[in-house]
Amino acid sequence: MASTHGAHGILVASNRGPITYQTQDDGSLHAKRGGGGLVSGLSAIGPDADALWVCAALGDGDREAVRRGVGEDGVRMLDIDAEVHADAYNGIANSVLWFVHHMLYQTPLEPVFDAEFRRQWDAYRAYNRAFAEALAEEAAEGASVLVQDYHLCLVPGLLRALRPDLRIGHFSHTPWAPVDYFRMLPDDIRAELLDGMLGADRLAFLTWRWATAFLDCAAEIAPERYRVTPASEASRSVEHLDGAAPARTLVGVHGLGADAEFLRARSHEADVEERIVALREEIGEGRRTIVRVDRTELSKNIVRGMLAYRQLLDDRPEWRERVVHVAFAYPSRQDLAIYRDYTAEVQRVADEINSSYGTPGWTPVVLHVKDDFARSLAAYRLADVALVNPIRDGMNLVAKEVPVVSDEGCVLVLSREAGAYEELGEDAVSVNPYDIVGTARALHEALAMQPGERAERTKRLAAAATALPPAQWFLDQLHALEA
Repeated sequence: MASTHGAHGILVASNRGPITYQTQDDGSLHAKRGGGGLVSGLSAIGPDADALWVCAALGDGDREAVRRGVGEDGVRMLDIDAEVHADAYNGIANSVLWFVHHMLYQTPLEPVFDAEFRRQWDAYRAYNRAFAEALAEEAAEGASVLVQDYHLCLVPGLLRALRPDLRIGHFSHTPWAPVDYFRMLPDDIRAELLDGMLGADRLAFLTWRWATAFLDCAAEIAPERYRVTPASEASRSVEHLDGAAPARTLVGVHGLGADAEFLRARSHEADVEERIVALREEIGEGRRTIVRVDRTELSKNIVRGMLAYRQLLDDRPEWRERVVHVAFAYPSRQDLAIYRDYTAEVQRVADEINSSYGTPGWTPVVLHVKDDFARSLAAYRLADVALVNPIRDGMNLVAKEVPVVSDEGCVLVLSREAGAYEELGEDAVSVNPYDIVGTARALHEALAMQPGERAERTKRLAAAATALPPAQWFLDQLHALEA
């Protein structure tokens, strides 16, 4: 146990922090601030809370900032060995845990848990240990620690061993795998993951579907160690039968919502208005729009979305020249070959649709691959239909953001496998993400919907989407942990 305690009463731990550094040509460091729920939440607790954000140095600029002692109050950046970070982040978090929880493996060929996997798992363990040790060093007696996501599943257990006085929470931003899929992991690895997570006093998920999947894994994979019981109307608990501390772990749900105030203000700034003019020119006068905005992440299902659009043009020729699929597919994880291949396939299918159906005055698919937030907001405002069809998604904030900023009302075509479906499904047109013909039918239904019904649905979607804005989402977790 640490012999001395730090000064911070509230700590957040995540792979990516609120700030990144870039080295300029003259050798100076340029700091760029990020946004999102955690940033909003930490600012909401005020400067007197002695809060600290512990994160990893992700690039050369970050590492240089740590070496020079450059930093910002309230942030501690960990300069973990670059190879250890790469093995933990790309080798395990993004290539194993992400694939397990999103059920992405082509199981005849993968996964392969060989000696290389074991070497990378050692790096994941070392990466988590670095976070646990930093948190143990910085936390005041009895402090509250909120650990974020699948990159840091082992931290709660490791931190519990170092500092049993702390209140430890973990939030999962992804789905959790069903028992049969989770069982693919080697026995000792899945046990280590469960023990790591259940070192927390409280675990939280985006929906009860994902929380229940975790509880099922604990109960069915280690029944001699864990028993699931109701704790209250709002939470359940996992009892530790082996006498480990804590005696039980509470499990709850916080469905992160859209930040309506920020989105509505930002979507009417001058750069967004400029992008609207440019997009209208690309789309053409009087045409309807089917909009999607995603990273080229395998689980987002962009290719099947385009195939469904092609099916719509085949089945319903009356929509030809009257509709455009505006698809923003921003590159993600391009250091992994499978992601590069997927990005190339998105481009190939878009090109094929345009060459098969396009006319001199009509480009059926307008595809942009360069990340541009202002252009995304412009597309949200113009969308007649928003297509959100992931194979599996922890929440999907795009589904919540589009109705909030839509100018004329927008029909949401939503996969039932998105976490957002739990809150928005009633007012969306739902789809099975694997069913191309069914998705094409849903797109036709959405395009043909009467303006009055579309406006009413949009109003209800926006209300549901903003029920738990980011700052409140964070504060609710903190208060539940402290209670």
